[in-house]
Amino acid sequence: MWRVEVRHRRRTLEKSKGGFQMKDFAEKLLNGFIRFASTKAVTALKDGFVLTMPATLVGSLFMLLANLPFDGYTDFMNKYLGENWNVGLNQVSAGTFNILALIIAVGIGYAYARNEKQDGISSGLLALISFIILSPSSLAIDNSTVPELAKGKSAEVANVISTSWTGGNGVITAIIVGLITGLIFTKCMKHNLRIKLPEAVPEGVSNAFSAMIPGFIVVLCSAVVYHLCKVFGGVSFTELIFKILQIPMQNLTDNWAGAIIITLLISVLFWCGIHGPNVVMGIMAPLLTANSLANQSLMDAGKAVTVANGGHILTPQIIDCFVKFGGTGITIGMLIAALMVARSSQIKEISKLSIVPGIFNINEPVIFGLPIVFNPFLLIPFILVPLISMVITYGAMAIGFLAPFGAVQVPWTTPVVISGFLLGGWKAALIQIIILVISVAIYFPFIKKQDAVLYAQEQANAQEESVDAEKGGEAATAVAEPVKA
Repeated sequence: MWRVEVRHRRRTLEKSKGGFQMKDFAEKLLNGFIRFASTKAVTALKDGFVLTMPATLVGSLFMLLANLPFDGYTDFMNKYLGENWNVGLNQVSAGTFNILALIIAVGIGYAYARNEKQDGISSGLLALISFIILSPSSLAIDNSTVPELAKGKSAEVANVISTSWTGGNGVITAIIVGLITGLIFTKCMKHNLRIKLPEAVPEGVSNAFSAMIPGFIVVLCSAVVYHLCKVFGGVSFTELIFKILQIPMQNLTDNWAGAIIITLLISVLFWCGIHGPNVVMGIMAPLLTANSLANQSLMDAGKAVTVANGGHILTPQIIDCFVKFGGTGITIGMLIAALMVARSSQIKEISKLSIVPGIFNINEPVIFGLPIVFNPFLLIPFILVPLISMVITYGAMAIGFLAPFGAVQVPWTTPVVISGFLLGGWKAALIQIIILVISVAIYFPFIKKQDAVLYAQEQANAQEESVDAEKGGEAATAVAEPVKA
């Protein structure tokens, strides 16, 4: 008997240790993600990429006006406004998306220095200068681009900046340049490696002189790197990075495995209390944006957006408008299910308060109010629903039902169905409706179980309060009776 008890205690202790080990591993993994997301480079990358939003959203608006997803829209506009009616609209999109790499370089250089309490403007401008130095300054042309040239003949136009490299193809170089420039600039400032002027000198003039030494270092390094790449490789640094880094990275992320990993990380991190979209998309957004710009180039050239033609399925629009519409985890489906079945006051009130923000893709009230964070009842649907939505959307594009998206983006607060219709017409809106229905069905049993637990707790609390109130009343009566006597 004693031996059986000892064995039982030993097994219990081993299970307890195993549980603590798993908990410690999870905590270490979570802390690792937090530390990684808080590094200077990742923070600058996220903050810098946010600065591209005005350009991409405005460019998307004008591109959408030029290409509304209505049958006969283009023919109607050509008939009444002439064939050149969209020249100005297309010029706006060309002036935003085609300089996205420049904006990213400036934004990251600016954000890195600003986060270190240094002059962000000077750092951002130095990053811009460095990017231009490292990029091609000539353009090769042939008969396909200039019909006047004889077939088989080619020429090179010097002293030009090709938008091929200032747009999606230069995104990775822009990130590298922005981070390195910001690092060099802040290190020089913190170690007083700068020209100091008297305090009476205006701040703008003082900052300009302070930036001269770090500026010289950045420009010198850029010139050396460009020289080495051109002499030994025959290409610029931007072209080299595009070939050896950007193309492989885009191909690695633009497949089933990459889509699943991105979706899974977003949900898991948010369930752990970390803003998953900010962390994951802060890193992946530049690559996925480059995918969408590559698709747009195919569209502009009149080619079909297919993988065989160099097109990409995974773009920011899939994440924003299909994988996390209604908020990360597609919690709008949970709210609809909750409104259908909830009996507990907690879920009823939170669902009523959260449904309107959820329509506009804001779900922090339910994430932290219900809460979903570290809630074991809702872990499975919170992860499963986005995964299923990714599989459905990716599959619809893989089989050709839905066309991959180009550069057009909609504001992230655009409600579901409307966002899908603007991006891909009725087919995209239909996919969103299907995903929404599935999300309600998946969340339903889990939220019902959560509601039953909370309702039982509320009933028990109410009964306990009632008993306490009765006891209090009896005690008051007992005290009052001697007084009457």
